[in-house]
This record gives sequence, structure tokens and C-alpha cells, in this order.
Amino acid sequence: MQDLGKLLLRVTVASLILFHGVDKVINGIAWMQPPLAALHLPAWVAYGVFIGEIVAPLFLLAGVAARLAALVICVNMVMAVVLDAHVLAFTIDRGGGWGLEREAFYFLCAAAAACLGPGRFRIAPGKKKASAATAAPQST
Repeated sequence: MQDLGKLLLRVTVASLILFHGVDKVINGIAWMQPPLAALHLPAWVAYGVFIGEIVAPLFLLAGVAARLAALVICVNMVMAVVLDAHVLAFTIDRGGGWGLEREAFYFLCAAAAACLGPGRFRIAPGKKKASAATAAPQST
């Protein structure tokens, strides 16, 4: 059941973050230039959002380099707060939720996925399954 829980966590975080990445592919990232300039960061840093919201979620979905992918999503969420959402830090939305609830959810779930690892349900490139006859006994 733990492996199923890890899969559910990975699929939830990755699939929901992907929607944000697809939106940025469709609508662009030009809006990020002024906040980056205000922080004295070069404009090309904005392209990192595609790594954080497209590439990393795809890796997380597959369970390939899942811990690293989850950490990249954490960094992406920190950047989202620094560049845009920080103004919501001390607000409550119409439904009574914290203004940074969504960013906190993504950050904490990605952090949990990084701590837990991918689990058994993943794509493991270069590894072949050992048959029951040749598998070494595992201690628990």
C-alpha cells in the first residue's frame, strides 16, 4: 500500500503542476520579465519555469529521478512565490483559505515526494526484473 500511496502522491503533484506548465507554453512567460528585472535576475531565468512545470513533472510521473524532479518542483514553487505570489502571503481568499495555499500545497507535496522516493511503481530505465528463481532474498 505504501508504494500505491507514493504513486498517488507523484501523479497528483506532477499532473496538477503540468497544467501550469502547459498554460505557460500556450500563453507565454513575458509577464515574468519585470519581476525578474526587479530582483536583478537575467531574463533567461524565466525559461526555468519549463523545467519546473513540464520536464520535472514528467520525470516525477514516470518515477525517473523522482527525488530530483520533486526537488526541482520545490525550487519552482519558491520562485513562484518570490516572483509573483508573495503578495498573497498575508491574505485569506474568498473561501477562507490562505493566499499561498496552492503554492504551499505543491511545495509540501513535492517535498514529501522527494523524501519518500518513487516507490515500486515507476519506470526504471536500464534495470531488468530479476526472476523469482534468481532474485536475492531481501531483508525487511
